[in-house]
Amino acid sequence: MEDRLLLESIERYLNGAMLPEEKNYFEHLRSNTPEIDQMVVEHKLFLQEMENYAAYRSLKHSLHSSHSRLLEKGDINEGGEISTKGRVIQLWYKYKRVTAIAASIAGITALVISGLVTYFSPAPNQNDLMQLNRKVNSLVTTTNALNTEIKNTHIKIPAGPASGGTGFLIDGKGYIITNAHVLKGFNAVVVKNQTDEFNARIVSIDPARDLAILKIDDDDFKPFSSLPYSIKKSKVDLGEDLYTLGYPRDSIVYNMGYLSAGSGLDGDTASYQISLSANPGNSGGPVFNKNGEIIGILSAKQTQVEGVVFAVKAGEIFKMISDLKKDDTTISKIKLPVSSNLKGVDRVNQVKQVEDYVFLVKAYNQK
Repeated sequence: MEDRLLLESIERYLNGAMLPEEKNYFEHLRSNTPEIDQMVVEHKLFLQEMENYAAYRSLKHSLHSSHSRLLEKGDINEGGEISTKGRVIQLWYKYKRVTAIAASIAGITALVISGLVTYFSPAPNQNDLMQLNRKVNSLVTTTNALNTEIKNTHIKIPAGPASGGTGFLIDGKGYIITNAHVLKGFNAVVVKNQTDEFNARIVSIDPARDLAILKIDDDDFKPFSSLPYSIKKSKVDLGEDLYTLGYPRDSIVYNMGYLSAGSGLDGDTASYQISLSANPGNSGGPVFNKNGEIIGILSAKQTQVEGVVFAVKAGEIFKMISDLKKDDTTISKIKLPVSSNLKGVDRVNQVKQVEDYVFLVKAYNQK
């Protein structure tokens, strides 16, 4: 019974009687199951030979009928004398041996092809086919159940990011620092660099410092063994050349400037004032010196003065992590980079080496 059902399915497939969904499923099953593919090929060859044989029988019957009619009319006789009208019909008898040979060759060819398919494909036994059919029925049942579940499930998908900014790795295991205000009021985060996009989770938010730590939580993420840059604790000199990378749009953007003040807005000693051009999407981006050391994190733009921005000093990252370690032992896994491989490297190549570690941060309010 199991084999008969399988053969019926194969015939329906070959005759084009399957619905599109059923046909797609059967073709997927065929491509992944050599036994079924073998049965389809052999059954198709068998049906073709049956059609050829039926055509051969029909032609032979038609010629015999014509021959009988010509005999009755006297156009030909059994002695072999052929009238002009019967000459064409009589060709059957002249070439019937050739026709039979051709039909035999076609049959032998089909048998050879079938034999080759059988030889090079795994030969299924009765138990294998019965087990295979049970698996087919089980897969059909599972697929129907999943389709029903999908139809009955209402998934809330946000129309787009509600907030955007920049972040960068502070540990190759996937820990990212960004601004707290980028994540304010949101609980779902996706991060994206030049080539890949990953799911991330919020580890900690420090509104007072305007800093937040994320952790890439995605099976597709491959941790980095090390980071090419370092995070600098020490003081930066006025007028020192600086540059930043960020995502004011979907592609990464480079900007350069210099340190214009050792303190931030209203004399804030935890931040720097930097003269460079930046947009809101640059918030959370790294600020590098000429040696490829991160000296700060872009935080906010001073709207009253064109070309002036503020950056949280890099030393605040060390302080934040030190405070967190008192209450969260998992934070101890974070190892901040303290040495840079970019000293003496020209600016263009520095950017090439660090851009994969800088991420677009997309925050959602997902319920």
